[in-house]
Amino acid sequence: MSVKTGLRVVVTGATGNVGTSVMRALAGDSRIASVLGLARRVPDLDISRTSWAAVDLAREDAGERLVRHLEGADAVIHLAWRFQPTHSPATTWQTNVLGSLRLFDAVAAAQVPALVHASSVGAYTPGPKTGPGVDESWPTHGWPEAAYCREKSYLERALDAFELRQSSTRVVRMRPAFMFKETSASEQRRIFAGKFLPGPLIRPGLLPFVPDIEGLRFQALHTDDAAQAYLSAVLLDARGAFNLAAEPVVDARTLGDLLKAKVVRVPRQAAHAVVSAAWGLRAVPASPQLFDALLRMPVMSTARAREELDWEPRHSAKAALEEFLRGVRKGSGERTAPLVGHRAH
Repeated sequence: MSVKTGLRVVVTGATGNVGTSVMRALAGDSRIASVLGLARRVPDLDISRTSWAAVDLAREDAGERLVRHLEGADAVIHLAWRFQPTHSPATTWQTNVLGSLRLFDAVAAAQVPALVHASSVGAYTPGPKTGPGVDESWPTHGWPEAAYCREKSYLERALDAFELRQSSTRVVRMRPAFMFKETSASEQRRIFAGKFLPGPLIRPGLLPFVPDIEGLRFQALHTDDAAQAYLSAVLLDARGAFNLAAEPVVDARTLGDLLKAKVVRVPRQAAHAVVSAAWGLRAVPASPQLFDALLRMPVMSTARAREELDWEPRHSAKAALEEFLRGVRKGSGERTAPLVGHRAH
């Protein structure tokens, strides 16, 4: 594949977990001439060769502003996503789906040559938890009961239609596993566990046990490693979907080792009932439907990304989780609205 230089790149959702890592990866590469980060709120971050602008994709009038920001861009990396409120899926649909459709229309109107879209392992139809992992041809119908999966799956179909209409735009779909880093810890705790989980409790030796639930086997990677794959997708003539994950596959035993806790078998139905009750009481923000989806997400093969993007994660999945857990204990964050923590770097 040929490598491009002197590129102008626009990133949506530039202040979140993935966005901050992608912005730094782009700015740190001499082949990228400039980077424009779009977010609902402009952050207090000083990154070289980077500028910022405020855009809310959920607003009906966002389209014209997007076109102005995208004019002259060589590539757009679309990361903007809203996880909450899980009790109001119509609200997340407004940002995640309708906002993405506005962005796709703006890419076409501005005639941007490349669109790199953040899909997810959550877009995949339930599949095997063992073996070499599914490749990028596995169906992307998601787990229909979970809003997150429905939205990711819907956008896969929207991109199918976009590629038919806009054949001049090179489209890349990143399908990463769960992404972690220390400075995303406070945000991810708020998104999935809620404010009632004491960070210092997530310390080796303090938790009484880790539940071993049927299907609790998932992949993870460090967010900075995912950012390098996004950079490669911009620089190379890559097209299509790419699975991103690090080794090893994470299970209850892995979590038990990290937390120095014994592993106890827990029936899936009992675990679902606990999560459902906590969500119903608004004690945790992660829905029981998302929990069910996690237990059904397939293990992915990352052979295509390694071969065509020349991508290799520098961190193991276990190292990424260790860094995240350290961040939870310390209340780590960053000077952006999504990532703010008890302390910000």
